[in-house]
Amino acid sequence: MPSPRPPSAAPRLRELMARALSGSSGPAPVLDDGADAISLRALAERSWIDAPEDAVLGRNLLLVTKRALSAAAALCSLDGVASRLVIVPPDLGAADLASVIDDAEAQAIIHDAVDGVGIDTHLPTYRVRLDAEGSGPGFVEAGHSTEWCLFTSGTTGPPKMVAHSLAGLIDAIPLGGVRDETPTRWATYYDIRRFGGLQMLLRALVGGHTLDLMSPGESLSHFLTRIADVGVTHVAGTPTHWRSALTTREIAAITPRYVRLSGEVADQSVLDRLSEQFPTAAIGHAYASTEAGVGFEVTDGLEGFPAAFLARPGAVEMRIQEDTLRIRSPRIAERYLGVGHADVAEPDGFVDTGDIIDRRGDRLYFMGRANGVINVGGLKVHPEEVEAVINRCPGVRMSRVKGRANPITGAIVAADVILADPTPALGDQAREKREQILQHCRASLAAFKVPASVKFIDSLPTSPAGKLDRRAT
Repeated sequence: MPSPRPPSAAPRLRELMARALSGSSGPAPVLDDGADAISLRALAERSWIDAPEDAVLGRNLLLVTKRALSAAAALCSLDGVASRLVIVPPDLGAADLASVIDDAEAQAIIHDAVDGVGIDTHLPTYRVRLDAEGSGPGFVEAGHSTEWCLFTSGTTGPPKMVAHSLAGLIDAIPLGGVRDETPTRWATYYDIRRFGGLQMLLRALVGGHTLDLMSPGESLSHFLTRIADVGVTHVAGTPTHWRSALTTREIAAITPRYVRLSGEVADQSVLDRLSEQFPTAAIGHAYASTEAGVGFEVTDGLEGFPAAFLARPGAVEMRIQEDTLRIRSPRIAERYLGVGHADVAEPDGFVDTGDIIDRRGDRLYFMGRANGVINVGGLKVHPEEVEAVINRCPGVRMSRVKGRANPITGAIVAADVILADPTPALGDQAREKREQILQHCRASLAAFKVPASVKFIDSLPTSPAGKLDRRAT
């Protein structure tokens, strides 16, 4: 049987939530997924797990839930109680769960299915109950330093399980206690069972804020209407989320004070479109990864980030080495779960993020992932660099650039493009639009980076994390 993690003096989640809620006189903050709304106070004070205490105390637990709200209730109930919490994303296939159970050394499964967890497993299973005001008094915390385990997005490779401490996860988050005159109400397109969404969940829980979540199967238009009706003030998502939202009529109904992007490169086109849509909102794009944690936020409205950030004092140290961004901070993950993985950090404590950086004057720009380069006759092409140029072309909504096999050069650059107005995607108009895009690329890119083909399509594949899926053909 795996040994429980040692006790820790670090504050537990429910303690931080109680601290954030103390002295609050405004509306009671809640987590709301459109089907249920649960107060943060109830989450902090009650257990939502239908299980005896000795079944979860000091155990390694898998959270396999259909609803994000169920996962949130389980996390609030079990931090400081369980030894390890493995937050399983909703898209993980049942066939992959056996290896996850082994790698996580899981001892029980926490789920929210009325008719059982729905998988064949020898492990005991216990249910999250959202159909009552908590299943009973909160579990007695044994002071365990609970390990929070997340899956990487797997956008460019197979996902891995990454272990964090709660202290590292919340290090970049302002704790509750300072109240705005107008209460903060967050909404997020992210799923809270992945790193970006978990950051939004923790920001709400330890800050004492309401958070609106998308329900399973809820359309983007319906979600925007719902959060507009409740007066959302802060909204977060990936650039891909935002590009999709900006095409809806319902986007006009929300008037946030703050718009946040993270999870992908935020190019100038999406930043400019958000500024036009929300002229009074503060717009920030943050850099974070599942392994490196939260790095920094950029709020000047420009893509990339100032080179001065590399020398900025604080908890996060950064450097550029072999063209990739390296980060060292108390926010980085502790380790990977399972065998066969290298350490998260290098011997000097820096994490190689794998994100290629290009310096132009006093600013640094994200060029793409080191493992996503297209090799054109020995010359490197970063898909994100080409996409940023195409996305700036008038009439383009978004694009995805990929390599296509070629017997002479090894690969050529191909672009799939969604137009803001799909009408020109036919006949002579399509040829004219394609040539306009290519001329735009030729003016900004070296010849070998200019797409050899441009295909107009209606939609692009996205990953469950809300990013462009670069593995899809």
